[in-house]
Amino acid sequence: MSDPGDDAVRVWLVERTYSDDEQNIIVLTYATPDGGRYLRQERALTSFDDAPETPVAVDADPINLGTVEDADRRERYAAEARRMAAANDPDDVL
Repeated sequence: MSDPGDDAVRVWLVERTYSDDEQNIIVLTYATPDGGRYLRQERALTSFDDAPETPVAVDADPINLGTVEDADRRERYAAEARRMAAANDPDDVL
């Protein structure tokens, strides 16, 4: 990801899932603490032993953030983002 610059928005990991379309693709979803915006990243795993570290937070360029329209999902993302922010430093990894 390129340098997001001064306008960067910090987003926190709220969900890790496997892709429905591709085997060995993990989908990481990060969201703002209010749950209103999200960033989706995909990561390919080359083997089961391949376990790259996952940052708990990233600074994203606002242009790369989507809007969470569903109220239930927004609440869920907000709760998880706040939980991750309270339990971790932004540079922690999983």
